[in-house]
Amino acid sequence: MRAIVGLWRWRHNPLRRGTDLVEAWVALAALVLIVVAAPVVGTLTAGLSRDALLASVREQREARHATVGTVVRKVPAPPLDPDPETASARDAHSRVLARWAGPDGTDRSGVVVARLDAPRPGDHFRLWTDERGRVVGRPLDPATATTHAALAGLGAATAGVALVEGARRLVLWRIVQGRHARLDQAWAKAGPDWGRAGTGS
Repeated sequence: MRAIVGLWRWRHNPLRRGTDLVEAWVALAALVLIVVAAPVVGTLTAGLSRDALLASVREQREARHATVGTVVRKVPAPPLDPDPETASARDAHSRVLARWAGPDGTDRSGVVVARLDAPRPGDHFRLWTDERGRVVGRPLDPATATTHAALAGLGAATAGVALVEGARRLVLWRIVQGRHARLDQAWAKAGPDWGRAGTGS
């Protein structure tokens, strides 16, 4: 809005400099890009991300199989982890030696992470395996994929706004630098005669 007011104000003003008009047009162009282009970029990014993530969800659901693991015994926790993110994730789960059946029916066993507070031998828990019976992560669900896509769209729109605003500020900085350079040149011409008796006589 300020850009439109600026353009109208400088329309027939005798004090208007060429750079004033350029500054107003740059501000208007930036405003239009922020209002129109940023939402379009965000929407396109969210749509493309959602399609890609949902395709990944379908692939993971086809390649990963849910099965039931049986606790053989609890495995001692690894040494303390100084990283608070991985430490908190690790503390919410228990490492156990477990048995499970692969997709082909063969018996498998190994140390896995189970979502059990106090695992005891014989406890059952859910885990996911690949085609060979190896333990893999839980497949991505559509709701999480949609959330990630929305966040990607929001991030792209925000980055677009930041890019446009950064470009506007860079152009404005160059305009101001040009104005200062012209002012310095004018001062260099007129300045040495100021304050002297008889100047201009």
